[in-house]
Amino acid sequence: MSHLVSPSLLSANFGNLEKDINTLNNSKADWFHIDVMDGVFVPNISFGFPIIKFINHLSKKPLDVHLMIVQPEKYVERFVKAGAEILTVHYEACNHLDRTIHEIKSLGAKAGVSLNPHSPINLLEDIIEITDLVLIMSVNPGFGGQKFIPNSLKKIEHLKNLIIKRNSKALIEVDGGVDFSNARQLIDAGVDVLVAGNTIFGSVNIVDSIEKLKKI
Repeated sequence: MSHLVSPSLLSANFGNLEKDINTLNNSKADWFHIDVMDGVFVPNISFGFPIIKFINHLSKKPLDVHLMIVQPEKYVERFVKAGAEILTVHYEACNHLDRTIHEIKSLGAKAGVSLNPHSPINLLEDIIEITDLVLIMSVNPGFGGQKFIPNSLKKIEHLKNLIIKRNSKALIEVDGGVDFSNARQLIDAGVDVLVAGNTIFGSVNIVDSIEKLKKI
């Protein structure tokens, strides 16, 4: 499988979100990455249910929803109903992660688990066979435009080895500081899905930038 590109709408133009969504619909983007922040788990607040429903109404691509919130299990069903086809929760935010993964899957969505930069890969050993995706945060979550944390490459290699060892089908997604200078390294380390915000939306041509990331 060739790698996927999931543009992060956190970097889109909120003044004309419909235009950016239509641009992505007509690009080679595979998913729409939507960061949901509550101002508690991370120091920022972003998209709520009305915005996700709006994006889902216009989108021709799967919604890749990343919950950076406390007690995500309370909202799983509402996010799936709002349009999330891939729903990712943080290991650090879930007291009963196994239960939450099974709930997401029972609702018909793919279940993802995300790790913050300080969290080691071995935390996933007991759930790697049942999760559909692991999202490695390569910056500290909460804000776009941060610099890539180099140690993330080692974590991705470690995760890839765990996935192979356990015969898991989980995809590896990476989010934070992804650009044209490190995308090849990330793919070589085992990444299946590149999330990019400023690299795409801060460029002169969104469609061309996505195509360039797809061709790497």
